[in-house]
Amino acid sequence: MAVDRKAKTKVVVAGGGTAGWLTAYSLVTRLGNLLDITLVESDQIGSVGVGEATIPTMRTFHRLVGIDEQEFMSATQATFKLGIRFDNWGQQNDSYFHSFGEIGQRSWMAEFHEFWLEAKAQGFGGSLDDYCLELKAAKANKFATSSGKKPVNFAYHLNATAYAAFLRKKSEAAGVKRVEGRITHIENDDIGNIASVTLDNGSKVVGEVFIDCTGFRGLLIGEHLKVDFEDWSHLLAADSAIAVQTQATESARPYTIAMAHSAGWQWRIPLQNRVGNGIVYSSRFLSDDEARSTLLGNLTGPTITEPRQIRFTTGRRKKAWYKNCIAIGLSSGFLEPLESTSIHLITTAILRLMKLFPFEGNSRLLAEHFNRETQLELETIRDFIILHYHLTQRNDSPFWQHYKSMQIPDSLTHRMAMFRENAYAWPDDVALFRVDSWVQVMMGQGLMPKQHHGAGRVLAADGLKSQMMALKSMIDRSVSQLPEHADFIQSYCPAQEQE
Repeated sequence: MAVDRKAKTKVVVAGGGTAGWLTAYSLVTRLGNLLDITLVESDQIGSVGVGEATIPTMRTFHRLVGIDEQEFMSATQATFKLGIRFDNWGQQNDSYFHSFGEIGQRSWMAEFHEFWLEAKAQGFGGSLDDYCLELKAAKANKFATSSGKKPVNFAYHLNATAYAAFLRKKSEAAGVKRVEGRITHIENDDIGNIASVTLDNGSKVVGEVFIDCTGFRGLLIGEHLKVDFEDWSHLLAADSAIAVQTQATESARPYTIAMAHSAGWQWRIPLQNRVGNGIVYSSRFLSDDEARSTLLGNLTGPTITEPRQIRFTTGRRKKAWYKNCIAIGLSSGFLEPLESTSIHLITTAILRLMKLFPFEGNSRLLAEHFNRETQLELETIRDFIILHYHLTQRNDSPFWQHYKSMQIPDSLTHRMAMFRENAYAWPDDVALFRVDSWVQVMMGQGLMPKQHHGAGRVLAADGLKSQMMALKSMIDRSVSQLPEHADFIQSYCPAQEQE
């Protein structure tokens, strides 16, 4: 069958929120002259709306689709994020940073942490934290987008509801058609592809490619096409969350806080005009009432919303692309937001779809490749999250005892053993979490290597010491010259007045 190269491919995005509107906007800005895009959503159906912390990959994606940073940050009351502070994870009353910056200076033969280990063995070197600009700036509540000629590696805290509204406005201005209504019926063609969706007002939306952004429900990919969901609850026990917003009682810090508790953890995300808070927990180990009490007892300001309960199952759709339906966002899988990867997973799915878009109609091989990459990505991030729970000295509750004794993936067991025995670390399989990320979490939670590479002994002790002191001094000077985080925000991207 010949393809009509003048006709636009009809794309139907089911569901709004961050996933739906970011998908629609990305497609219309980069493939809009080839696509006819309709987004179907209902004002009666709310979005999860709590994915308010991000990682630096979002900046690259925004540049790709033409989103201006200052405009976006003002519209979403956003602040900057230099990393995550983890409290009470390795053991109670301890704290460490997983920063977004590069630690020290790279060498082709050995990583910087191995030179630092040699310095420590020789009696100098201080803290590994001393050699990361972003980490030191975060602790000092300092920020700028660059320090001298060196760019700063950062992400954002944002209002997810305002972000979806921001994307909707830009999408509709670029040509995306929004249809209001709740999907009540889905019709297939004679080979099992989705042909149309019918709304509660009786109208029908016809399409050739359907993108499921309907959240945990997975209305198209799961309920209709019956694609199974692979449950990872045996690896990640959390299945519940409660979210609440509070008034800001201090200047926003340029980092997220993740505080471990007896059966999970609590987040604190500072925006310009409020603070986002929530507790993630396992209902096997903590009741809803206990979780609510723990959350409300550990807030820094008065609440401005009612606490909202969220239920979830960690895992992935066995096929994120099936027939002519592609699941993006929560409909394709869910990993708790411990490392702020939710929006990242949306953007990588969109990029993958744009590269593999089925313009010619024959999508079987494209779908197989999409699904293979999606599975690898989710499993890789899953293992990094498991690391935080499993690598702990805590045994003060059944929850932490469960994680200490549980069987973990072989790949993670091998990675931890290599670091413990030889200090060797490497990037993950999808190049999301770099060497520095693995090192900061493993060392931060108490895994110190027994031995390390000998590259640090190539230099005389005085040479190693002088180089490290020079690096530390340079970072200290750079941090001292940075403005306060709150001052930079006020001059760069002050929040718009909310309508």
